[in-house]
Amino acid sequence: MAQLLLEFFCEEIPARMQARAESDLERLLSERLKAAGLSWESLVTFSGPRRLGLVIEGLPEKTEDVREERKGPKVGAPDQAVQGFLRSAGLDSLDQCKIEEGKKGAFYVALIEKPGRETAEVIAEALPEIARNFPWPKSMKFGQGDTAQRWVRPLQRVLCLLGGKVVDADVFGIKAGDLTEGHRIHGSGEAVAVTDFTDYEAKLRANGVTLTRDERRDTILTGAREVCEEAGLKLVEDAGLLEEVTGLVEHPVAILGDMAPDFLDLPPEVIQLTMKTHQKYFAVEDKAGRIAPKFVVIANQAAPDGGKAIAAGNARVLSARLSDARHFWDLDRAKGLEAMAGELNKVTFHEKLGTVADKAERVAALAKELAPAVGADPQLAFIAAKLAKADLVSQMVYEFPELQGVMGRYYAHEFPAKPQAQSRDLPASSQQGPGSAPEPSSGLSGNSGLLAGLSPADRAAVADAIRDHYKPQGPSDAVPTAPVSAAVALADKLDTLVGFWAIDEKPTGSKDPFALRRAALGVIRISQTSEAKLPVKKAILSWVEETCHVAGTHERSATGWWQGVQVGLNGEAYDTVIASAERETAEQPEPHATVGWHFEVLERVSDKLAKSLLAFFADRLKVHLKDEGVRHDVIDAVFALGDDDLVRVTKKSRALQSFLETADGAALLAGYRRAANILAAEEKKGFDLDGALGEALGEHPTPALPSRGGRDAAASGAETADGARPAQAREESSGGSAASPSPSGEGRGGGLTDDEKSALMIEIAKTAGHEAERALIAAIEGAGAVAAKALDDEDFESAMAALAKLREPVDAFFEAVVVNDERDIVRRNRLLLLSRIRAAADQVADFSRLEGEAR
Repeated sequence: MAQLLLEFFCEEIPARMQARAESDLERLLSERLKAAGLSWESLVTFSGPRRLGLVIEGLPEKTEDVREERKGPKVGAPDQAVQGFLRSAGLDSLDQCKIEEGKKGAFYVALIEKPGRETAEVIAEALPEIARNFPWPKSMKFGQGDTAQRWVRPLQRVLCLLGGKVVDADVFGIKAGDLTEGHRIHGSGEAVAVTDFTDYEAKLRANGVTLTRDERRDTILTGAREVCEEAGLKLVEDAGLLEEVTGLVEHPVAILGDMAPDFLDLPPEVIQLTMKTHQKYFAVEDKAGRIAPKFVVIANQAAPDGGKAIAAGNARVLSARLSDARHFWDLDRAKGLEAMAGELNKVTFHEKLGTVADKAERVAALAKELAPAVGADPQLAFIAAKLAKADLVSQMVYEFPELQGVMGRYYAHEFPAKPQAQSRDLPASSQQGPGSAPEPSSGLSGNSGLLAGLSPADRAAVADAIRDHYKPQGPSDAVPTAPVSAAVALADKLDTLVGFWAIDEKPTGSKDPFALRRAALGVIRISQTSEAKLPVKKAILSWVEETCHVAGTHERSATGWWQGVQVGLNGEAYDTVIASAERETAEQPEPHATVGWHFEVLERVSDKLAKSLLAFFADRLKVHLKDEGVRHDVIDAVFALGDDDLVRVTKKSRALQSFLETADGAALLAGYRRAANILAAEEKKGFDLDGALGEALGEHPTPALPSRGGRDAAASGAETADGARPAQAREESSGGSAASPSPSGEGRGGGLTDDEKSALMIEIAKTAGHEAERALIAAIEGAGAVAAKALDDEDFESAMAALAKLREPVDAFFEAVVVNDERDIVRRNRLLLLSRIRAAADQVADFSRLEGEAR
């Protein structure tokens, strides 16, 4: 077994590319070695500012010999077939084949023997191809002809040793050798020959190079903590900055530098980000957690003076950067947050959804409406949403985009120079509800004085909401919990989701340019944390209404957002409604006059939009609950009832998952499937469930609608989540027409009134000739009522416990009773009883969507 040592030595590799380059090198070389039939014991990669490499232990010196038997044509086959077989096998004549007897006669069998290849030969062949096709995020071209390079930076050396011997490889015209180089300052200045990895690592260390990223990272963090502790301070740790600095140095030395104390009046986030972004310094805190006038810089050398000159030079550069930051800070404070909000109409949010000012109008209206759901003050939510995006036009956020929201919070605390109100009452424009067009105004577009009359506590709530409304921005990011912050964050994300859904800009595959998956997950996490009763469908309609009025007010109804929305509309609905609306408004040429029919179009298709968006939320909820062990089909089964309250859906999904993991749950699911399968089979033979139901209730219905066989309550709209039939459906059925199918596929059966349910069970009981049949009737009546009451109270555990009581009666019924009795009336009633089993379960969730075994 041999050791492979490989190093690509070049000019400085960008720090952000090094970790990925290690994994790419491992993948590419592993693929080539495995394809050649080679295996190994261990593989370790390493990288730094000037080198990328790996070491593999336990490689065989050559690949194994291969002996293969390949079956050919029959003996006596045409010469053309025989010659083709010999060519494919790499043989010269049939003398190199043997003949085997088979069931269908004698066949030629080629004996192919491939001797193993030298591992060094495999590696020498692989390296040039790996180098040519290496997937650097950005690369540069150097040289011409055979020596032309395409590498991240000019490649200077290739070190490649197998078992201590140089591999005869050529990369971009550079011959592989046994030489490497140490640190620019602490090295000898000459190339160093090595024999294996142990020798390589030792000689690099002697020449001032810490080879692995892990060791450099630990050295940096330990050194930075130590210099801070010696000064009685604490390092502000930053994992991202630590990872970047790890890729910038080969000989890390932590140095504590001084910052001018005058800059401490800047927001600490500004100081820290200035250090991080421009200079790659770590910030420092005092024992009280306040930013201290110090910084830690990681030098790439051990300076003779202990780093004093390095610290002084870096302090001068930092002062210049912080002076720029102070200038931006002063300009922004002089302008004020509300004046910035007045400039948002110059910033495009999306060409089809208008400007950021348009978005602010929509979000403010939606935040005001959602505020009660999270316990927030609607007026404060409105104000915060109107100003949440204002800092996007600030000088500071232009310089540091990472501070969006953060700077808005600071500017919200800055009182306006001329207060315009002394009470918490909103100006006229902000008092309008969703869908009321704000009055035209100059300057601040109705924002003037929004903050002036707020109490310190209210101002703080608004400021925090401005900062936090972008959260959460990732799975590990904190969720805003303050009521006003939660309301604005929900409104902002829902506006983004509904808006891009309306213009048909949905995520596809792995592409999600507008981070809509993250927005949906944010809505789920916020609503669950705050336990907000968030009606998604209602929020969508509110968005539609507000969008129409915003667009009408700004006279954009014929372009921009409206053209984008048309893309997402159903063609037939769009053509029909637009044609009639255009006729009605033919004498109103002004764009804003068409707002009414725009709303009519969108309102008619909002149901389709809501279903699509709810399906997207269901997919995100599956991801969110996956770690809890909640199955995807359980979530589908709960969503199928058309419930758009994400908190309620989540609680019910968890309860259903727990129930299905019990013996009672598994047995009931099996009984449900048996009942559903029998009903489906009988319906295929002509059994009319709606007709049987009407007959049992003493009605004389018109011919029932054909059974859809589907289970989509949201699509039919005939049944609410608790199994009760809407008033309109009851009125229609009492007039003699059949109601829409329920999720159970049983037409009116899923939406009976309590009186109808009782009457039906009495009718079924009249022919119940078996004790198991009578016991099941009683169990369904009891469990159905208890489950319905528990669902109304959102006590899902009790609802599942009620269903669990059906297990034994259902099992006993199928064990003792023949459903397809010879007597028609008995057969009808027993099939109706099966439909009641199905309806009892389907008031909790659509059990037909549950897949596989229950346990």
